[in-house]
Amino acid sequence: MPSSRLRNELKMKQPFESCEQEAILNLLRTNDRFMNRFGRLFRQFELTPSQYNVLRILRGEGKPMPCQEIAGRMIQVVPAMTGLLDRLEKQGLVARERSSEDRRVVYIELTATAKDLLKQMDSPVMELHSQLIGHLTRTELNELSRLLEKARLSVQEDDR
Repeated sequence: MPSSRLRNELKMKQPFESCEQEAILNLLRTNDRFMNRFGRLFRQFELTPSQYNVLRILRGEGKPMPCQEIAGRMIQVVPAMTGLLDRLEKQGLVARERSSEDRRVVYIELTATAKDLLKQMDSPVMELHSQLIGHLTRTELNELSRLLEKARLSVQEDDR
């Protein structure tokens, strides 16, 4: 295997054991860098990436959603969804309401404060997207998305 940029970054003395290993480590390293940058941005707005994700999901749906549905749409699995929602409610960003038909179901909705916060965040979030991968062409971005979705297929089938 030829020398790779990742091997140099990690100061590896030996080559990767396989192309699959190199690709996954590249993916993990890239994710770590991106998450650090997004984490810094979200901290400026006193949010975590998971909290932002909940707010983004609720805004996209445009109406209150059951807690379990939000959990199923998260980019990263959050084991303590109730605690996450507790913190958002304490910040005044979401409100909870029990279903009148099924008391076990709790609906979550955005507050006006959350909607205003998301509007403030829209431009900085889009700018960060551009900073991180705006140097790729539209064709490269489409191909990257296609390959990542293809790679995720085997994991999704295993999770069923």
